[in-house]
Amino acid sequence: MLSSACRRFISSPSAAAVIRSSRAAYAPASPPRAAYSSISATEIAERTKRMLDAKEQSGLSYDELASKLGVTNTYTAQLLMGQAKLTSETAIKLQEALPDASKQDIEDMTTAFPMRAFDEEILKEPNVYRTYEAITHYGEAIKSIINEQCGDGIMSAIDFYCDVGTTSGKHGEKRVVITFNGKFLPHIEQKMDDNSAKSPRD
Repeated sequence: MLSSACRRFISSPSAAAVIRSSRAAYAPASPPRAAYSSISATEIAERTKRMLDAKEQSGLSYDELASKLGVTNTYTAQLLMGQAKLTSETAIKLQEALPDASKQDIEDMTTAFPMRAFDEEILKEPNVYRTYEAITHYGEAIKSIINEQCGDGIMSAIDFYCDVGTTSGKHGEKRVVITFNGKFLPHIEQKMDDNSAKSPRD
């Protein structure tokens, strides 16, 4: 027989919350979200694997490959992972640097327009999450300093360079250095006379 205390708990809002939480924990996983209709995620993933395999076969580091291509090491990684568009000029250098890469894959990388997105699952990876955490934690301070030094605006992520390197700390420990170099884009005052595409007024 249940005690009066147990009966009171079972009928309380707290018990209802516990039940809801338990049901959610054991509920079947939601079906995956629909993929973009204009691209094949499977094809991109398979090509990425082939390109990374070709890089491994070459024995080149990202820094070494970037030096041959004339782009930053981060952009080099983006190219291989389908997150940036390969130009015809750089394609020639890439084929020379990675002879095991297929001509078809490299040609596809020059003609396809990347879908610059990411799977939210990547935020569960500690390295990625900590980088994201650093940006969000220091975000308000970074914004304040950008405003003070440049004015009212933002840092572009399009006219932008990202480079990853390392340095040695005071005690000889290896430290990671990530440089963001983006063009400053000021917010404009939306003057009526400068608006060349006014909305219709019916």
